[in-house]
Order: sequence, then structure tokens, then C-alpha cells
Amino acid sequence: MAQGLAGFLGGIGLFLFGMAVMTSALAELAGPGLRRRIASATATRWRGAVTGTLAASVLQSSTAVTLMAIGFVGAGVMTFPQSLGVILGANIGSTITGWLVTLLGVKLQLLTLAMGVLPAAALAVLLGGARVARAGRVLAGLALVFIGLGTMQGAVSGDTLPLTLDMLPQDGFVGRLALVGIGTVLAMILQSSNAGLALVVVLLGSGAVTLPQGAALVLGLNIGTTVTGLIAAIGGSREMRMTALANLLMNAVTALALFPALGWLETWVDAGAGLDAQTMLVGFHSTFNLACTVLFLPVVTPFAALVARLVRRGDPSPADRLDQRLAGEPGTALQVAREVADDIAAQIGQALGQALARRPAALDALPARLQPALTALETWLSGLPSLTDARDRTAHAALMHMTDHLSRLMVRAQASDRIARIAADQHLARASQALAAGLAQGAEAPQMARIAALAQRRAHGQRHEFLAGGPANGHDPFQHTDAMRWVERVADHAERIAFHRDQARRALG
Repeated sequence: MAQGLAGFLGGIGLFLFGMAVMTSALAELAGPGLRRRIASATATRWRGAVTGTLAASVLQSSTAVTLMAIGFVGAGVMTFPQSLGVILGANIGSTITGWLVTLLGVKLQLLTLAMGVLPAAALAVLLGGARVARAGRVLAGLALVFIGLGTMQGAVSGDTLPLTLDMLPQDGFVGRLALVGIGTVLAMILQSSNAGLALVVVLLGSGAVTLPQGAALVLGLNIGTTVTGLIAAIGGSREMRMTALANLLMNAVTALALFPALGWLETWVDAGAGLDAQTMLVGFHSTFNLACTVLFLPVVTPFAALVARLVRRGDPSPADRLDQRLAGEPGTALQVAREVADDIAAQIGQALGQALARRPAALDALPARLQPALTALETWLSGLPSLTDARDRTAHAALMHMTDHLSRLMVRAQASDRIARIAADQHLARASQALAAGLAQGAEAPQMARIAALAQRRAHGQRHEFLAGGPANGHDPFQHTDAMRWVERVADHAERIAFHRDQARRALG
């Protein structure tokens, strides 16, 4: 009995590890091209849903697609309502895993074949080139999934696993409700609704659960996988919290709508044109996600507005979007970093513009508000995993340069004496205000280069005139020339920030 339980738990572990290996390798094979297509194919909620379905079908992970969508919302690439369409589609696409598990892993029992495939996959990983190695990891992950399933099936055969029908809540309203709760907790423990579905399919095949009981567990699995996300989003960005809450509400409402259908499932099996209980259960799981989409996609805009009202905005900081859970998808992480860097540059530009218009108090709160965000951005960019795509590497290098210039600009922005002297000089003030406006508005590199060149010419020319003319009106010429050098350096930082920002934007598409 203890050996059966150990085999059952080991099978779950192999399944989870196989899924992790396979989805990671599929994401690498799909590359940033898939990410760009997701970002560009969300003009309408229906296109977003289709895109999410296709993306999750390719990646075999609704979580990966959801994280991309959250990152795009945080980076301003798509709106929150558009992201919900993508997420609803991703939930449909991820149901392919359930059919793969049932039709190939459970029905055909590919354990022996998977064991034979695993050595070939390992050789591809160890000896093949980059693309062959990724394909080998996909194959190895799939083989581990089937080996895990076979191990679970072997563990529940006979009396090796101490689980019988009388140990579960009795069939009925209260019992099914309790099973929904058990399914919710199970998904939170396994961190994967697909792994939970595979487990329930195996238990159903062994007779440990009935079809209505299995379907109640499936309802709980779909709720539990969103509860995990909600808990994980606590303390995260507002976009993360809105997405997690929306996902929970959509799945909970759908579960409530489908709960009365549990009692009809046995009848459907009898009239199911030869479909067995396991196939019906996976079909019920797919029906759940289809029903969720049908219920919410037509009203996604007002629903998103409701969720946005429920999630408090608080006192936003640019760094709020740098949620560590997005770092696992490098392209999305770079999109978010680019938007955060843009936001920091805009806020520095706005504050400088006000100070140059003789409102110096605008700079007082700048270090306390933006220095933590700059530090967080530096840590974020430094801690990203190795980037395999050349365009991602280009974007990363550009953002590193941009962040370096932002840090130096922050130091310049605290030179209140020099800024006050420039604000008092009409010609220099205008040129410097143009620099600040370009930063605040996110001017593109060619425009910023022209503004910077004008400011530098004026500062350079006046500095030479001042030094040649000696003391003026009792003022120290070196203090004035120092302020003019400040303009030249700020102009250089502004030009380089715009240049590297444009490089990052082009690389990220």
C-alpha cells in the first residue's frame, strides 16, 4: 500500500516535471515571433481570443500566455479588456493537453514507447545544435508526461492505493460542493490544473471516483488554478492583481453555472454514442472553458471596467510593473522594462520642465519618488535569464544603456543651483525647456538629436562669450559656465536616452 502511494506521488511528480520541461522548450522554439503576433493580433476581443487559443495550443500553457498578456498591459501594448480576450482564448487552447493525456497517455498507454523515446531525446539535448536540443527537450518532456501517467495508472491498479469511493464525500449537492472544494485545494497544491485533470482521469479509470465526482473535482481545479494566481498577485502590479481577480471571477461564475449539470453526466455517458467516462470528463473540462468564453467575451469591456474599479490604484510607482513573475518570459520582461524606463524619463522631463519654468519645488520629491524605481529597473535588467534571441539581446543592451543615462540624468536633476541659473537666462531656459519637453513626451531620436544640438550650441557659445568677457555684474563667471556645461551634459543624456529607447522599441517590435 505504501509502495502504491509512493508510485502514485512519483507519477504526479514526473508528470509535472515533464510538463515544465515541455512548455519551456516549446516557448523557446516559438521564440519572440509568437510574442509579437500575440501583441499585434488583439485589435478586437474576438481576434484576441483566437490568438490566445492558438498561442496556448502551441505553448501548451495558458499560464505562459497569461503572463505575456499581463506584461503587454503593463507595457501599454494592449489594454486590460484586450488581455482578457487573450486569456479566455488561452484557457481554451490549454485544454488540448487534457485530450493529449486521455487519448494518447491513458487510452493508448504509451509508457513503453515513451521509455524508448527518452534516450533519443536525451541524445538530442546533449549532442544536437540549439534548435535540435530544444526539440529534444520537447520530446523528453512529452515522454516524461506519459511515463508519469503510466506510473500513476500502475499505482492505482488493484488495491495498491488506499482510496475508495466510500472515502470521498457522498454523491449529492453537499458532497459535490465538498468535491469542488477538494479540487480547488488540489490545484493550489499541484500548481497545475492539467496535472490535476490527469490525476482525476486516472482515478476515474480505476473506479476510485465516479463521473459526477470527477466533474465536481474538475470544477474545483479550474477555480483553484485561479486562486493560486490571486494569492501570487498579492503585492504585485495593479495589472497583475486585476488579471488574477478577473480570472478568478470568470471561472467561479462559470463553475456556478455548470454545477447543476453534474447530475446529468451519467445520463450523457449512457447516450454518448460510445463515449466512455474518461473521454466525457475531458470533454466536460473543455466545455467549462468554452462556456467561460461564451459567457464573458461578449461583455468583456464592462466586466474589465468593473474589475478595474474593484482593484485599488493606490500611489503608483513606475517600478510597480516590474513583477518578478513576469521575468520568466524574457521578451515580455523587456517590454515591461522599456515602458518603465519611458515612464521614468517622462517624469524626470516633467519635473525639469517645471523647475526651468522657475518652479524649483517640482524637483524636491524626485529622488524619493524615482530613485527606488531606477534601482528596481537596474536590478530587473541585471537579473533576467540568459537571452537566446538576438533581438532580445539587442533590446536588453539598449535598455541597459538607457537606464545608465537615466541614472546620470537623475544626478543632474538634483543640481538646483545650476538649474536656477539656467532658468534665469532666457535663451538657455528655452533650449533647456525644449530638452525637458522632449523627455516628457518621449520624442524620437532624430527629433531629440536636433533639440540637443541646439541646446549644446547655445550653451557652448555662451560659455565662451562669458569666459572671454570676464566678471559680469559682480557674478562669478565660473558658476555661470558650470551651469552651461550642465546644459551640454543634460542634452547628451537626453539624446542618448532617445537613441537607446528607439533601438529597444525596434528590437521588440
